Amino acid sequence: MNFEVSIRPDEGYYCGGTFLFYFQVSPTYPHEAPKVKCKTKVYHPNIDLEGNVCLNILREDWKPLLNINTVIYGLYHLFTEPNYEDPVNHDAAAVLRDTPKMYESNVRRATYGGYVGQTYFQRCI
Repeated sequence: MNFEVSIRPDEGYYCGGTFLFYFQVSPTYPHEAPKVKCKTKVYHPNIDLEGNVCLNILREDWKPLLNINTVIYGLYHLFTEPNYEDPVNHDAAAVLRDTPKMYESNVRRATYGGYVGQTYFQRCI
């Protein structure tokens, strides 16, 4: 089973943006976590530029008790509380940790369509 989910945070750095995620659910679900990729290029410590998502419940903390709604809530939470302590985008994590105001500026530039460093982001807000 494959499907897409849009996440639209209503608070935090990413408020007002729309972020598309692609889910692949294997036949062994719920014993295996779904595979999730972000289809929207985003400046985020927990999502790299290829769309790989670092969310503990998609890896070591997955349990068959969890479900798709739990994953969607976890993704939403990444946008309201980005976590620089468990990054896949180490540059974004360092900026968030060391200079939150610059991180906020970079997120704004990326979500409104523009460059952060050498990387171009399409508008998603």
